[in-house]
Amino acid sequence: MNPEKRADIMQATLELIAEHGFHGAPMSLIAERAGVGAGTIYRYFASKDVLINELFLELDEKIKAQILKGYSTARPIRERFLHLSCGLFGYFVEFPLHFRYVEQFHNSPYGAARRRSKILGEAGQDDVFKSLFADGLQQRAMKELPVLSLCSLAFGPMFSAIRDHILGFIELTPSLIAQLAEACWDGVKR
Repeated sequence: MNPEKRADIMQATLELIAEHGFHGAPMSLIAERAGVGAGTIYRYFASKDVLINELFLELDEKIKAQILKGYSTARPIRERFLHLSCGLFGYFVEFPLHFRYVEQFHNSPYGAARRRSKILGEAGQDDVFKSLFADGLQQRAMKELPVLSLCSLAFGPMFSAIRDHILGFIELTPSLIAQLAEACWDGVKR
């Protein structure tokens, strides 16, 4: 197996799904964009579902690696929240295709299944944000709401701002990112 060819297939999938959605990115088009034969994809991925999920997992690991740089659970909840939020904003500003893919993934049956397993706490689904919100509730630093509601309050506005940036409606500068992260904190703090 050629790692470069696999990377080309993943990049083509990322681009096509970000541009056209899951249904607008058939395997034949992915193969064409990646510069490989349609059958070649199946040597690397058993199905389109496997490809879609593996791409998400790869992006998820990249996002985690970026936002966890310098992160410490020993810090106060507010500082932890702002660190992760600014990191997430910054990552998606730098990699808008990743945002578009992740957003589509989370709004699809693929994302619903993954979210369900996270909510139910299945093995291997440890989540830094879920832990942050659980700690915030336990320390009485956050509004007494279900964790999922806190996530919606915090990340709904954040994702909307990132989407507006990608569409060219606003420019997410470091200063504006810091202000928006503070505003998201205001939405969840007690």
